[in-house]
Amino acid sequence: MPTGANKKQKYTYVWVSAIILIFGVFSVYEITKRIKQGTIVENDRLGGTTTLTPLSYITSEGKKRKVPNFSFVNQDSVRVTNEDFLGKVYVVDFFFTTCPTICPIMTKNLVALQNTFKDKPDFGVASFTINPRYDTPTVLKTYANRYGIEDADWHLMTGEQERIYNLAREGFYILAKEASDVPGGFEHSGMFALVDKEGYIRSRMDRFGNPLIYYRGTITEKQGVNKEGEAQQITILKEDIKKLLAE
Repeated sequence: MPTGANKKQKYTYVWVSAIILIFGVFSVYEITKRIKQGTIVENDRLGGTTTLTPLSYITSEGKKRKVPNFSFVNQDSVRVTNEDFLGKVYVVDFFFTTCPTICPIMTKNLVALQNTFKDKPDFGVASFTINPRYDTPTVLKTYANRYGIEDADWHLMTGEQERIYNLAREGFYILAKEASDVPGGFEHSGMFALVDKEGYIRSRMDRFGNPLIYYRGTITEKQGVNKEGEAQQITILKEDIKKLLAE
C-alpha cells in the first residue's frame, strides 16, 4: 500500500506533467501561429537584436571583407568605380531588367530606401546587371525612369559579363549565372549587401551572435510586416543604414 509520502510524490509528478503538457500545447500554438503569419524567421533570428548594437564586420579567413575593385558604366554612360562610393553607405544588388520574378520586388524595396534617404548625400545604391549583353546604358536608363530611380548616387551598372559574375560570386558570395531552365534565363540571389563608408561589408548580429550578412531584398509585405505595414527585413536594413551613416 502506498505510504503518504509516496502519494504526495505521485501527485507532485502528476501536477508537473500537467504543467509541462499545458506549456507544450501553448508553445506549439504560438509557433504555428507565427509560421502562418510569416514572422517566425524575423522574430527568432532578429527579434533579439537592438538598434543600439554596432554592426558587425563580415570576415573571411580572419580578415574583414571589403568590396573588391570594380569599374563599370552606369545608366548615364558614365564610368563608375568602387572608389566613387568611398565616403558613402550603400546597398548592393544584382539584377536584370527583363527579370520576370524577383527583380521588380527588389527594385521596389530599393526605391523605398532611396525615398527614405533622399536627403542624405552620403547614401547610395550599386545595382549590377547580370545580363549586360541586353542591359545597355540606354536600357538601364529606361528601367530607372520606369521605377522612379532618381538618386544621383544610385548607379545601375553594366559591363563585361564575366567580370560582373566574378564580382557577385567572389566579391559578395552572391549567386549569379545564366540558367536556361529558369524564368528569364538567369539565376541570381535576391539578397542585398550593405557596405560602409570605408568599403567594408557590414551587418547586424542575430540573437545567437551570428552575422546576418545579407538582407532579403525579395521580401514583401505579405511575408511579415511591422506595425507601419512595411516588410520587416526592409525596416531592419533602414535601421542599419542609419547606424552606418552616423559612424
